Amino acid sequence: MSRLIVGPFNRVEGDLEVHLDVADGQVKSAHVNATMYRGFEQILLGKHASDALVYVPRICGICSVAQSVAASRALANAMEVTPPANGLLVTNLMLATENLADHLTHFYLFFMPDFAREAYAKQSWFAAVVERFSAQQGQHARTALAARQRWFTLLGTLGGKWPHTHSILPAGSSRAVDVAEQVRLLGRIREFRAFLEKTLFAAPLEVIGTLDSEAALQSWYDTAAPEHGDLRLFLTLAWQGRLDQLGVGPGLYMANGSYPDADGGLLFGRGVWDAKVSALTALNPADITEDATHAWLSDAGGARHPADGVTLPDADKAHAYTWNKAPRLAGRVLETGALARQVVNGHPLIRDVVGRCGSTVYTRVLGRLLELALVVPAMEQWVKSLQSDSPYFVAAELPDEAHCVGMTEAARGSLGHWMTIRHGKIANYQIIAPTSWNFSPRDSAGVPGALEAALIGAAVEDGELTPLTVQHIVRSFDPCMVCTVH
Repeated sequence: MSRLIVGPFNRVEGDLEVHLDVADGQVKSAHVNATMYRGFEQILLGKHASDALVYVPRICGICSVAQSVAASRALANAMEVTPPANGLLVTNLMLATENLADHLTHFYLFFMPDFAREAYAKQSWFAAVVERFSAQQGQHARTALAARQRWFTLLGTLGGKWPHTHSILPAGSSRAVDVAEQVRLLGRIREFRAFLEKTLFAAPLEVIGTLDSEAALQSWYDTAAPEHGDLRLFLTLAWQGRLDQLGVGPGLYMANGSYPDADGGLLFGRGVWDAKVSALTALNPADITEDATHAWLSDAGGARHPADGVTLPDADKAHAYTWNKAPRLAGRVLETGALARQVVNGHPLIRDVVGRCGSTVYTRVLGRLLELALVVPAMEQWVKSLQSDSPYFVAAELPDEAHCVGMTEAARGSLGHWMTIRHGKIANYQIIAPTSWNFSPRDSAGVPGALEAALIGAAVEDGELTPLTVQHIVRSFDPCMVCTVH
C-alpha cells in the first residue's frame, strides 16, 4: 500500500487535496481535504440580520447569486413574506444566469481539457478534443468563453453587477426592469440559445430537452453529424472511455427545489430519490445533521442540526483531516447537483440513464448539459412574463427574534442557510453548500463521503502523480471549495 497526495487541483475553485491509499493499481481508500478555513459563519455573528445580504455573496465569486438567494429566503422566512411575481421571476433569471454560466464553464474550461492530454493521443477522438478544448487554445473553448462573457451582461441589467450582486431582497428585487430592457434581455438569451444550438448541441434545445431515454439519446447520436456538436463528441469519449462506470456515487439524491413561481410551483422539484428502491420521498430538513468528528472544528455534542450548529476551529484536533464537516440526511450519505435535480424532478432521460449505471462521471456531466437545454427556454418565458406595471418587491418588517432557513439550488447542488436572530442581530448562522455534501469527510461511524467513496477503485497507473481517473471523478462533482468551508 502506498500513499499518494493529489493537489492542489488546477481548474478548481479554492484549495483541495485528496489523499489516496493505492495498491495493485487502484485506489483503496480516499480522504478529501478542504485545506482552507474562512470563518464566514463567525464573521456574521453579532451583525444586523439584514447585513447577511451584504456578507454572504462574498463567500464565493462564482456562485454569489445563489448565496444571496439563500440568505434572502432565510430572511423572508423570518419575515413571513413572499415576493411578488416580478420579484420571483427576476430572482429566477439572475440565479439561472449564474447557474448556466457555471455549467458552461465546467464543461468547456474545467472538465473537457483533461481529455486533450497526451495520455489519450491514441484515441480516435483525440484530435477533435485538442482542436476544440485544449486549455486556452481550443476553438470551442474560446467561443464558449466569449459567449459566457456576453451572457453575464444579463446580470448587469437585472442586478447592476456580478459578482456580489445586492439587488436580491427577502421580499423581491430592488431593480425593476422596463419594457426596453425586457427586449434586450430576450435578445441576449436568444443569442446564448444560438450558441448552444450551433456549438454545444448542433440541435434545437427542445430536441435535447425532450429526449426521454438513453435509447433516444443513442438514436439522436447516430443521426447527428459526426463533426458537429460538442455533446456528441462528449458522448463518444464517454461511451468509449467507460465514463459510465467511473466514480459511482451513493445512490441517494437530494434537491431543494429550483425556480419557484407565484403559484407555488417549481421548475425543478424538491425531494429525495433513493435509487435502491426507486422511490421519491419528501425532503425533511429536520433530518439534516452535520458531523464534525473528522473536521478541524469542535465536535462537542456530536452531530448537530445546522440550526443548532457550531463552527469553532480546533486546528490541533486528533484524527481530523479537513475543515469541512460531514453533512448527512437521516444519517445517510447523499449526492447533490444537476444530476440529482433531474433525478428528483423525474426527467425521463436521466431517470433511465441513472437506472442503468447510477451516478457516474458520465451521468453528472450529462445532467449539467441537459439543464442548459431545459432552463434557457424557461428563461425566455420568464422575461416575457414580467409586468412593467406590477411591483417587484413588497414592504416587510424584520422581527427582532426568529429561527429561519433559506434553501435553494446552486449550479453544484443544494444550498442551505440557517439563521438565528436575537434582538435584531445574528446569533447563529450556519451554511451547508453543495460541495460540503459531496466532498464531506468520514462521519463518527467512519462512513466516507460521496467523493471519498466514488474514488475507491479508480485506476492509478505506474508513475502517475495526478491520476487522470481521479481528476475526472473530482471534476465531475465540480468542487467549489471556498463555499465548502466558512
